[in-house]
Parts: sequence; C-alpha cells; structure tokens
Amino acid sequence: MLTFPDINPVAFAIGPLAVRWYALAYIAGILIGWWYIGRIDRRAGEPMLTDKAREDMVTWAIIGVLLGGRLGYILFYNAPYYFSHPGEALKVWQGGMSFHGGLAGVLIAFWLYARRGGLQWLPLMDRIACATPIGLFFGRLANFVNGELYGRPTGTPWGMVFPGGGPEPRHPSQLYEAGLEGLVLFLTLFLLARYTRLIDTPGRLGGVFLAGYGLSRFTVEFFRQPDDQLGLLVATFSMGQLLCLPMIAAGLWLMVRRMSVKTE
Repeated sequence: MLTFPDINPVAFAIGPLAVRWYALAYIAGILIGWWYIGRIDRRAGEPMLTDKAREDMVTWAIIGVLLGGRLGYILFYNAPYYFSHPGEALKVWQGGMSFHGGLAGVLIAFWLYARRGGLQWLPLMDRIACATPIGLFFGRLANFVNGELYGRPTGTPWGMVFPGGGPEPRHPSQLYEAGLEGLVLFLTLFLLARYTRLIDTPGRLGGVFLAGYGLSRFTVEFFRQPDDQLGLLVATFSMGQLLCLPMIAAGLWLMVRRMSVKTE
C-alpha cells in the first residue's frame, strides 16, 4: 500500500484569498491549451485563427466549461437535491463539476463563437480537441491532490488510503485518468496532427478525441468509486459510463464518415 501524499489543496494564500491547486489546474490547462492551439493551427494547410481570435477563445472556453460543467453536474449527478435547494446551485466553490457537461458547454460556446466570427465549427473543434487533454491532465492531478474522486477498494500494492475514503486502500483512479485521458490521448492526437494530414479533414481529430476520451473514461470507471448519491445504474454501469457511450458513438462516426487519409 502506498501512502497518500499530504499535499495542502491550497497552493498559496494572499490575505483572506486562498488559491487552490484546482483553480491553478484550470488556469494552466486553458493557457497552455491556448498556446498549443496556435501550434496546431499553424500545422494546418490553411491556418484559420489569428492571435486575436485565440485570445477571444479563452473567454468563450471559460464560460463554456464553467456553465456547462456546473449545469451538467446538477442535471446528471444531483438533480433532486438541487431542485429542492436551488440556491445551492450557485455555490460552485463547494465543488461539483461534470466533464460531460463542460464538454457540452464548450461545444455550444464555440458553435456560437464560430458563427459570430465566420469560422468553420468542425475545424475549430479539431484544434480545441488536440489541446483538451492538457487540461484533463492537470485537472485529474488536482483531483488527486484534493483526495476526491478516488477509486474502489483494492488489494493491489499501489492502493492508497484517501482522506474521507475510509480505512481501505483504494485505486488512485485520478492518476489512471490523468494517464489515459491526459497523456495517452494527448500523445495520440499530437502524433496524428504531426505526422498525418488529418487536421485537413474536418471532424477527424475531434472524433479521435471523443472516442478516445469515452473509451478511457469508460474503462477507468470500473476502478473509480461511484458517486454516493447515484451508485451504479444500468447493469452495474455508472453515470459516467452511460454518458461516455454517446461520446464514443459520435467519435467513431466522425472518424469513419470520410475514409481518405493523407500522410506525409
């Protein structure tokens, strides 16, 4: 059994203002992703984003992630409670964000952004898809630091006793997700964007992201502790797994709808 590292969730404090690692993870993911989108765009045969356009994208990304993530958590994971206590929905500092809700928020936000700026939506989302695993990596590491979203009990040598998780060692499922959804998915998209011309086929890289994330999350959910208020739902599958199914289907459709692939 490994020892859970005693890391303060608060990175630093300035007077009464406490800055948490989770907030820094969001900031790092957005800023590094903003830079990387520029690299991917220049890789395309016809770059579509100016520096000003990428700066504007940061605001749209933040709005989409925060609104979508919060609404997704309320609707998918704790609807009865928030319908009974609507005032609690605004207390985002107490936690409660959904990736699938955040994804929906980003898709809608950038659909509106693309229409407003006269940009093509699918090519724009391909560029964003390549950068998204960066934010997922930092976010899952922050979940680990917070000791939240831990895994199910395990007898493996790398099991950890998490604060609030009882005396049993558990899977560090946050690190599994950081590895699969973050590192592996990022490297896959990086190699495809670097060594093929998939960036010139609208929707293909976005499809790889959707299917890749969906399969990674679906797998890790077998090791992750289900949410207390929901438990396991249909045929021992969790809410996270059920939400991944349409992602996988959409990703596969985007990947196979055009079969021609150009390589260097």
